[in-house]
Amino acid sequence: MPDTTRTAMNRRNFLRAVTGASTVAAATAATALNPGEAHAYDPGEEESGPRYQETDHVKAFYRVNGYETLKK
Repeated sequence: MPDTTRTAMNRRNFLRAVTGASTVAAATAATALNPGEAHAYDPGEEESGPRYQETDHVKAFYRVNGYETLKK
């Protein structure tokens, strides 16, 4: 009959120890990475203006792809 009171680290005990250590390390890292307060991004006057410009190449794209039929 095998001895069940063996103190040597077998594979099962090794995996338990590694799993426990990695769980503790992950929990410690999660609490150490406190992001703090979030700040909103202000684009300013330059970036908040109109961006779409209907230039000649845009008009040509619409014409070639048949989007002129959608105009009312």
